[in-house]
Amino acid sequence: MPEFLVTPEGRRIAYERKPGNGPGVVFLGGFRSDMTGTKAQALEAWAQAQGRAFLRFDYSGHGQSSGEFLDGAIGDWAADAMAAITALTEGPQVLVGSSMGGWISLLCCKALGARVAGLVTIAAAPDFTEDAMWAGFSPAQRVQLTRAGRVELPSDYSDGPYVITRRLIEEGRDRLVLRSPLELPFPVRFLQGTADVDVPPATALRLLDHASGPDIRLTLVKGADHRFSTPDCLALIEAAVADVLARGAA
Repeated sequence: MPEFLVTPEGRRIAYERKPGNGPGVVFLGGFRSDMTGTKAQALEAWAQAQGRAFLRFDYSGHGQSSGEFLDGAIGDWAADAMAAITALTEGPQVLVGSSMGGWISLLCCKALGARVAGLVTIAAAPDFTEDAMWAGFSPAQRVQLTRAGRVELPSDYSDGPYVITRRLIEEGRDRLVLRSPLELPFPVRFLQGTADVDVPPATALRLLDHASGPDIRLTLVKGADHRFSTPDCLALIEAAVADVLARGAA
């Protein structure tokens, strides 16, 4: 059963925390996903086997946390993540961000300084509200978003469509990370599937080119899709976290 953290903004965040040695590992999930996903649970099991502290949580409006999904935006979910890391972990942490969680983890890296010991991203989707959603809207969709405050997009991951709010797009413009310097002064591993139709490999290459730091690597997995959850992909995630820990985070 999850525990709950009340953030400074008054949001009630569900989390699962396992004790262990530091630096700990924190999993940051994706857009409309939650902490019960395959990658989060597999990584928790790996961390426990290593005796490593581990934290996973649900952003507000996701999973078992309070709030409505459609009321949230990137800044809200980044604040949730920072509150959870600050309150629920001790010392430096290795962040593991999946899809939107990759963007959130980059925002955490910029804000939390020495609390971040390393970073692993899985199909990271930085700036997706601007570069994937807004850039991909038709003129009619942009008009609808502006006038009605929302637009619906088809989804391959749920029965109903994605509802995209005007606030999500507009607030996201204040959180973009690919338009200004992005210094990552710790071990970083980006993981990306070549068959990902939601976050294309070009996004990973752009992130690799844009970020600066002493130890940054990108691994492309031919044929892997956005879920990145096959046994081989899960093993790659675990190996990437172990590599980051071995290269200075431990």
